[in-house]
Amino acid sequence: MKLIRKRRNGYALLFAASICLAVWLGMAFVLEVVFAFGAISLISLLLLVRQSRLLYDATLIWDNRILAVPSALVSMPGRQMKKDTVETVISTFGILIGSEIYRWGLDGVHGVRLHTAHIDQERMYLTFGDAAQTMRVELLHGMTQKQALLDAAQKLLHETGVTADITGW
Repeated sequence: MKLIRKRRNGYALLFAASICLAVWLGMAFVLEVVFAFGAISLISLLLLVRQSRLLYDATLIWDNRILAVPSALVSMPGRQMKKDTVETVISTFGILIGSEIYRWGLDGVHGVRLHTAHIDQERMYLTFGDAAQTMRVELLHGMTQKQALLDAAQKLLHETGVTADITGW
């Protein structure tokens, strides 16, 4: 989330600087350069809006977290697995793996949905996607007490409507 916020702040700074330069050069009647900085301002504004939306989604996931774990293993059918060793947050609205956001439940019935959740003594497996693509995330949950595991499963059921399949306890 820090990386998303840092990028957003960089785009805001670029936007402000390009607007200031465009106005200053406009007063000096250097029209060719004004158009160039105007184009840079427009592009940086679009990037700023996009990054602000990503930050909003990341904040939504962070503030409504169900479980936070130190690492994740992401896999898609037909592709290689990708291991991330940054903090992973599971939420009602999606999963945040470092600066990657995987959202579910926000695009209606036909959008990305959380399909399954399997929990064993060491790992939690989440499967989510839509009709076009399905992803699987493997998490080392680090829960050693059965009650903490049952609480996380209950919260997952209450928040997402998906019943976690608990095995090996």
